[in-house]
Parts: sequence; C-alpha cells; structure tokens
Amino acid sequence: MGGYGDVQMIDEDGKRVDGRGPGDLRPIEIEVGVVPVADGSASIRWGANYAIATVYGPMEAHPRKISRQERAVLDVRYNMAPFSTTDRMRPGFNRRSREISKVTSDALESVVQLELYPRSKIRVEIEVLCAEAGTRCVGLTAASVALADAGIPMTDMVVSVASGKINGVVVCDLNKEEDNYGEADLPMGVLPNTGDLVFLQMDGDLSPEEFQQAWDYNVNAAQAVHEIMVAALADRYGGGE
Repeated sequence: MGGYGDVQMIDEDGKRVDGRGPGDLRPIEIEVGVVPVADGSASIRWGANYAIATVYGPMEAHPRKISRQERAVLDVRYNMAPFSTTDRMRPGFNRRSREISKVTSDALESVVQLELYPRSKIRVEIEVLCAEAGTRCVGLTAASVALADAGIPMTDMVVSVASGKINGVVVCDLNKEEDNYGEADLPMGVLPNTGDLVFLQMDGDLSPEEFQQAWDYNVNAAQAVHEIMVAALADRYGGGE
C-alpha cells in the first residue's frame, strides 16, 4: 500500500482507472489440466495476472523425518518468475515467497482431507508468470482448482479475493495502481459453500464500516469466482464440482 491520497484512481461517477465500478472484478479465465506431467494443474488469468498451479501426489514423504503418522504433509511452494514484474526480480525462493507459501498452505489445509493419506506428501507448486496485484489470492485460487483436478478430496475449494480502499472509497479486487497507491488492502480466503473464512490479512487502515464493506465485496466476489472455477472443472470433466 503506497497510501498516496493525491493520486486520483476513482472519478466522481465512481469509475476506476480501468473502467470498473467499485464492486467489479477484473476479467477471470481458468483452464484445467494445462500441465500433462502433473497429477493436477490449472492456469488462471485474473486481470493481467497469469499463474499456473500444479499438484503432485500423494507420494511418499521425503525426507522421512517430515512424514506424519496420522496425515499427509501439504508442501506448498509459491514463486514469482523473475520476468513477472516490470522490475526484474532476483530468481529464487525469498522471504516473501516463504510467507505466502505458508499462508497458502494453512488455508488449503483447512479443506484438504489430509487424514486420508497418512505418511505421505502432496506437493503444490504455484508459479506466477505475470503479476498485477493480488498474486497471493490468484495463486491460492488456482491451487484449489489444481487440487480438485488431481482428485484430492476436499471439503470445499478456497476462493481468495482482495478488496481495499482508494481515495477514501472501498473497492473490490484491487489492480496494480490501486494496490500501489491505495490506502488499505484486505485479502481474504473464503469457503464459498459455507461462507467460512480461512485466510485474512490486512494492510492499511479501515474503519469498522469500511472493513464490513470490503468483507462483503470479498464474500460476494468469491461466489462469482467459484462459479468460474466450477465451470472450468466441468469443461474438463463434463460435470459439476
């Protein structure tokens, strides 16, 4: 969050710099089964973001010391390609990648039925090829679809969306400019079938009323994104979720 209030990103008619209204999502496209060598995979285009998630396993846990007697280990790795942003990133796993990998794993562990695969490991790889704000939400959503494609039993899929505040106005699904210069950011992970929350972070300041508006935007947007996820899986398998 840059918090530069003098950068105008919403006009008097409520239109944002990309033409969206306050509650509108960026365009979203999801494709399932894009990596044949993986057990499950999905690509997602969300605005200018482009990410691919792959799933491998269940497999034997290596090294043995990480294995759990009563459940599988969910090994999540989030990475941004060096060419994914305008400023070239240093290749490799950095502190931000580790943090996002951890919160993504925690969110997915709330729905994946790991107890069905004791002493094994399920590996989830998330690669962001083009970044335009909200990549942790995009990666988490793509990983949920990839796990479903792999046939891993889940109680629900996680949908992640980030709303925030720009020029004093709460808006849904921040783009790059809004993320850079806005005043607050509220990414959430929602279970669409129950409305339960499995992931929440906040950067910046929101009043209780603004927080509730951002919350409502995220929950409503999660339902819309969930429909796209289900449709992508149905396109591949000819059925519902």
